[in-house]
Amino acid sequence: MPENVKNVAMRIRDLREIAGVSPESLAHELGVSREDYQRYESGEVDIPVGFLFKIAHRFSVELTDLLTGESPRLHVYSLVRCGKGVSVERRKAYKYQNLAANFIHKTAEPFLVTVDPEQPGAAVSFNSHPGQEFNYVLEGRLKIIIDGHELILNPGDSLYFDSSHPHGMQALDNRTSRFLAIIF
Repeated sequence: MPENVKNVAMRIRDLREIAGVSPESLAHELGVSREDYQRYESGEVDIPVGFLFKIAHRFSVELTDLLTGESPRLHVYSLVRCGKGVSVERRKAYKYQNLAANFIHKTAEPFLVTVDPEQPGAAVSFNSHPGQEFNYVLEGRLKIIIDGHELILNPGDSLYFDSSHPHGMQALDNRTSRFLAIIF
């Protein structure tokens, strides 16, 4: 596993241990199997962004703290130049850039998400996390499945949904798709 995944896993373990919570108890509380939780905390597998949101919320820390090990410090504004967002590569098919990592006490998490095309017939990978999500497609066509509903989005299309329902994305037409995702 990449070093950044192992570092995130270490920060999760440290938070859990400081709080005096057992791995089994936290897994149950977060709605994941004990085995999956242990794989996440060990850094053996990629950690889904939805799970990271749950951990950040559970321990009242900023997502940036988990991802980078540094606390956000900006209060008035946060400027992110093109291509300079904090990279969050949690899954092979998705690449996230956090567009406000250094802003403290955010009420939303904005990401630029790039979805690479998958092999024909590949299964869509699903996740869920607390809150709501807004997606705006910038380029490429994107299939989004939410709670069993399949939607096709084109550039300029947007979607707002309850992100606690299982959802997954897939780039279409053998082309990369990019979209703005704002998680509330």
